[in-house]
Amino acid sequence: MILRKRLLLLLLFFICSLTIIVILKKTKNTVPENIREEVKIALSYFPELNGIPIEFKFKNSIKKSVMLAQPTWSGLLKSRSKRSYVILISKKFKISGEEFKTVNVPKDVLIGWIGHELGHVMDYQQRGNLNLMGFGIRYVMLKEFVKKAERSADSFAVCRGMSDYILKTKRFILNHANIDNTYKDRIKQYYLSPDEIMEMVKEQDSLRENDLL
Repeated sequence: MILRKRLLLLLLFFICSLTIIVILKKTKNTVPENIREEVKIALSYFPELNGIPIEFKFKNSIKKSVMLAQPTWSGLLKSRSKRSYVILISKKFKISGEEFKTVNVPKDVLIGWIGHELGHVMDYQQRGNLNLMGFGIRYVMLKEFVKKAERSADSFAVCRGMSDYILKTKRFILNHANIDNTYKDRIKQYYLSPDEIMEMVKEQDSLRENDLL
């Protein structure tokens, strides 16, 4: 009888320990060591994402982008509070046909890029599962929806106080003479322009001065 109780207690302890390990594992962000500082700074502007598992993962290349934020497949089947996300980061990008490592861009530019992707995660977190699935379909099929989604991600980052970083990222792309014009045109077409970002900042400052924000 005593042996059975001990075995039962041992089993309960094992189950509780396993549950705690699983919970801690799910809420931990996975970040490559060489961008840990940049990710930490970008995440500090999004306290709402505390506890949301986000994996930052390098990939050899990403079509039409340097970074890409998306929910995990398992996350699509869970409630918003239990979703997980992955932010894919292209290892390299091309300038005048020559490849450069993404981690070698200026630190503030990289923070701005990451901040934009976290803006996408903020957007996703406000959507129900069916809405999020519909988002993915519309993003692939409708150019106007791509524009709406990218401008929304920029807006989330700017409203969280990342305007300086986002501006540095935009200017790095648009003012770099050797960056492919196709990518520049995509930035101009789908994302907030530097002038629009500055206007948003002015509006925010005006609201703060009048205690409306």
